[in-house]
Amino acid sequence: MSSDRLGIGFIGSGFITRFHIQSMVGVREADVLGVWSPNDEHAEAAAALARDLDVGAARAFASIEALVADPAVDAVWLCGPNHTRVANIDAICAALTAGATLRGVACEKPLARTVAEAKRIKTLVDEAGLSHGYLENQLFAPAVTRGRELLWRRGAALTGRPYLARAAEEHSGPHMPWFWRGDLQGGGVLNDMMCHSIEVVRHLLTAPGAPRASIRPRRITGHIASLKWTRPAYRDKLRRTMGERVNYRAHPAEDFASVTVEYEADDGAPLVGEASTSWDYVGAGLRLSMELLGPEYSMSFNTLDSGLKLFFSREVRGEAGEDLVEKQNAEVGLMPVVADEVGEYGYTAENRHMARAFLHGETPDLTFDDGVEVVELLMTAYMSAEQERTLSFRPDGLDAFVPAVAKGTWTGGGAH
Repeated sequence: MSSDRLGIGFIGSGFITRFHIQSMVGVREADVLGVWSPNDEHAEAAAALARDLDVGAARAFASIEALVADPAVDAVWLCGPNHTRVANIDAICAALTAGATLRGVACEKPLARTVAEAKRIKTLVDEAGLSHGYLENQLFAPAVTRGRELLWRRGAALTGRPYLARAAEEHSGPHMPWFWRGDLQGGGVLNDMMCHSIEVVRHLLTAPGAPRASIRPRRITGHIASLKWTRPAYRDKLRRTMGERVNYRAHPAEDFASVTVEYEADDGAPLVGEASTSWDYVGAGLRLSMELLGPEYSMSFNTLDSGLKLFFSREVRGEAGEDLVEKQNAEVGLMPVVADEVGEYGYTAENRHMARAFLHGETPDLTFDDGVEVVELLMTAYMSAEQERTLSFRPDGLDAFVPAVAKGTWTGGGAH
């Protein structure tokens, strides 16, 4: 193991892995040295991207065990699909039992599909004595970091702590078929994207430097609905584009979700976090928005309020792509450009933080403990939606709970 640079191996080779690899251009403490994927061609392509960007002499590996056993690989970034999470962790731990060594493992959001899976993952890495970090990029977005610091230092210090935070993530739908399937992904948009938004509102409401436990979730109200993708024309479109196994006539998943979390601060003050997510937004592309409000101040942030905009007339015709913004929906007209998506969305700062923590033997700011609590919040929101009532946190039966969407028994018949 290198003492001054962290050798990173990726499990998974899809969209999110490519985002992480691109962000490594701004991470001086790490090198991308390996990729494993069940698809050999995709693994080779992701490794080639790392080499092309000059962020490490990456190569494709034949197995997770071989990747972990390579002495040049110090840490693993787990970026595979949700339904492979436990099996991937099992393979990592098997390699460690066989004599491999790692400084740490970082896992993409959400940590798991259920509370039971999340706790099993946490137990496995603890038993292996492995340092762990939970990858939640939006907390590291420069606008979130700077805005939070300024409001707490100037506004909260003089007029009192903030009391209301809002976050939303919206786009027109995921890239890959497994995201659309409740049985594989663990739910619909609530599980897929609310893990971001629900954690952002908690982060904004927590004083910089204060422990996560300084604010405590007390009550949760969740709502889910299928607003667009169960309409006949759109469920047929899904089957054409994503394959026969994505069948929203028989097994829909929610494409809209909203969650309200009522928190209590250490001094007993009531706080509220509001979050919404959807696969129904048709605009320039992915839109992330956040707000934080206090007695005499507020902050707001929207990723599509870009300083760079391009205009193309109807005469400019080209292939569909995502070269202007993630989940881009058009190629003509006036469009915002997110010039540095990996930086703007927080991937660069997140990976720098994780690399430095593992390199120096420190505990990351976000660990699998935080990932477990996020899953607990998500599952409570699903329980609330199914029962159509507000629930105290943590409700009875949470560990064994599986959302109806994940079991394939949800009908998608409107808001819940």
